[in-house]
Amino acid sequence: MSLQNTGFLKSEYRGIALSVKLEGKTLEVYKFLVRRGRPLGVREIQRAIRLKSPSLALYHLRKLEEMGLVERLEGGKYCVKNYVKIDALKHFLLIGRLAIPRLLFYSVFLTSLSIFYCTLMDWNNVSMTEVLGLIIVAFSTFFLWLETLRMLKE
Repeated sequence: MSLQNTGFLKSEYRGIALSVKLEGKTLEVYKFLVRRGRPLGVREIQRAIRLKSPSLALYHLRKLEEMGLVERLEGGKYCVKNYVKIDALKHFLLIGRLAIPRLLFYSVFLTSLSIFYCTLMDWNNVSMTEVLGLIIVAFSTFFLWLETLRMLKE
């Protein structure tokens, strides 16, 4: 069965067929296109993913095109045609063509909460418990931002 005109690949069978074909560098190319959210050229993809040659990038793009996940635009650029839920993207929220890590919302929330807490504190009468609480929240916020940035770079 051809996977070309399968829409959003909702059925169980199509999901299984995709998980078999969508792996390795092909998966990396797909994730990169989803995260960038705009049409990209072959060389741009090749350099970003550090593939050895543009022809290798083209091979993976054609493979994705055959699956119905990307389409070739005028000028030789490629963009995502169909978004598929795959394990590699489950930690991202897709808004339009933009992929945002879910941890970003938690990071912003915890940072805002920490700043709000600091503004409400009575800095003239700080107890040891409040200092310990601030240290714990500061470390938590720091490591949450580290994980968020790591997800953005991946």
